[in-house]
Amino acid sequence: MESVAAAVSRLRELASAEPLATLAARFEAAGHELALVGGPVRDAFLGRPVNDLDLTTSARPDDIVRIVRPVADAHWDIGRAFGTIGARLGDHTVEITTYRADAYSPESRKPEVAFGDSLEGDLVRRDFTMNALALRLPSLTLVDPSGGLDDLFARRLMTPSPPEVSFGDDPLRMLRAARFAAQLSVDVDPAVVEAMARMRERLSIVSAERIRDELVKLLATASPRRGLELLVLTGLADHVLPELPALRLEVDEHAHHKDVYEHSLTVLDQAIALENERHPGSPPDTVLRLAALLHDIGKPATKKVEAGGAVTFHHHDIVGAKLARKRLTALRFDKDTIGAVSRLIELHLRFFGYADAPWTDSGVRRYVRDADDLLERLHILTRADVTTRNRRKEARLRGAYDELERRIAALAEQEELAAIRPDLDGEQIMAILGLRPGPLVGEAYRFLLETRLDEGPLGAEEAERRLRDWYVERA
Repeated sequence: MESVAAAVSRLRELASAEPLATLAARFEAAGHELALVGGPVRDAFLGRPVNDLDLTTSARPDDIVRIVRPVADAHWDIGRAFGTIGARLGDHTVEITTYRADAYSPESRKPEVAFGDSLEGDLVRRDFTMNALALRLPSLTLVDPSGGLDDLFARRLMTPSPPEVSFGDDPLRMLRAARFAAQLSVDVDPAVVEAMARMRERLSIVSAERIRDELVKLLATASPRRGLELLVLTGLADHVLPELPALRLEVDEHAHHKDVYEHSLTVLDQAIALENERHPGSPPDTVLRLAALLHDIGKPATKKVEAGGAVTFHHHDIVGAKLARKRLTALRFDKDTIGAVSRLIELHLRFFGYADAPWTDSGVRRYVRDADDLLERLHILTRADVTTRNRRKEARLRGAYDELERRIAALAEQEELAAIRPDLDGEQIMAILGLRPGPLVGEAYRFLLETRLDEGPLGAEEAERRLRDWYVERA
């Protein structure tokens, strides 16, 4: 948290620079109010980078366009009916929205859009008090009708109106509370937590796409655990990722954790740390984080107590991959994400056992082949899945995976391992065997691929000899 003086200095500098200086002057000359609102003002006080420039104004959408058009490189309707106009001025993109005073039906999330007449009225309808801060331009007057600055310095997340009213207006705000708790490391006010638990069923009226987008934003935070725990605590996770709270019922087979739920959160923490360590500066990897969070969701369905009391979860990788595919499909994730997450879950156990019996080169090639373009993510997920508190075992597993990565690198240098293909392609196979396109060509290709995986590169001449022998034996 920055001091008030430092935050004011940052806001003053921001307001005096382009594009805000030009916009403030033009709106004032046209007789309209203009204010920087929400996230940019909040982040200035938190000492966070100010990236988005969200503005609100007394001007109606048509007036906004008339004021902005002469100085904008481009402008567009983000939602004219909702009062929002976007514009690009040089290197900056801004969103300018008319004051709102919407009315909501208890049965629907869709508001009856109404434009407001005052900045204060607009602010009190926003989601949380720390986002209900505004800076009037060009006067640089801070407007805080709901005590957002006090909540910000207390690191407390509270709604401007009673939580029941705020969440009744837009139930997605309950998920946003979890996201802000994680993103800003703030405590959610007990009254807000209570309302989230009491009103969780209202989330059912929110579209799967909006829920998905908010979940992705939560997982993209530096440390999503706090937000995920809040979703589970309030019961909201039952409507978003019911497989996650279900893990609390299971104790992992190694008795290293209170439950599989805690283990899964730890794996997510460790995957994010490895992601940042191995790829500093890269954007958050949604696929990896979803796979880390969901990698053990097959355990409740596969739990078995063996003779002597040992607990097993045989094939939970396969079951978990299917469950993940079903859940992510329901949340309207794209096919590539669904496929990648479920494949990582299916492969996440493949490494274990290598420390006891290192693989042949053939096994290493197959590991790379099966992971394909997910190999780096699988490296991170597998390493993150080691959460044992036994230092000796942890060191042994870490060392074994170090060795596996070294072997992959060595084979890759020798054999172009990242693109394993047979020594002969389909056209060559057909020419050698006198075949027309069909299933037999695919069968021959797979034979050569398996031979390549077992033995490494053969060369075209030896591959042709093996192919002819295979064809004769098959006949």
